Amino acid sequence: MSLLILCIKIFFVRILDVSLGTFRTIITVKGKSLYASLIGFVEVFVWFIIVREALNTDIDSIWIAISYSLGFATGTYIGSFISNKFIKSNFSFEVITSKHELVDLLRNKGYAVTEFNVKGKDDKTDKYMLLLEIGNNSLNTIKNYVKSIDRQAFVIVTETKYVQNGYFKAV
Repeated sequence: MSLLILCIKIFFVRILDVSLGTFRTIITVKGKSLYASLIGFVEVFVWFIIVREALNTDIDSIWIAISYSLGFATGTYIGSFISNKFIKSNFSFEVITSKHELVDLLRNKGYAVTEFNVKGKDDKTDKYMLLLEIGNNSLNTIKNYVKSIDRQAFVIVTETKYVQNGYFKAV
């Protein structure tokens, strides 16, 4: 087998195996153990086959290691991309702002907003803490919207594991 064909094969199989590994890791965190186990089996099987071939070849070339490494890096990127597209997440979106009009603007856009009066380091300015629960497909939209209204807003985003009752905009 020629060096070029071996390197191409290693590169693409590593993309497959590492993409599966990245996806498996993310769904494990999401609590989907059975699916993660099945994906893990396929991932390691594919990895074993390609590693065995890469190590047992009579060809001695740095290009084999480079193909293996590039496949790993590309697989990590593709696995992350696939995970972000297919795995839905919810986020708690917290905003501390002095612009009370942001509450109504967000509600008018369909978001459920819980608001608290809060005090920061400087007690002279009224501040509001806004809590929203949003889907991952709304995250960039709402971050940019809040930033366009209040560039000084303090924003915290955390992934939510569980939501019970209430309302959040599913866009």
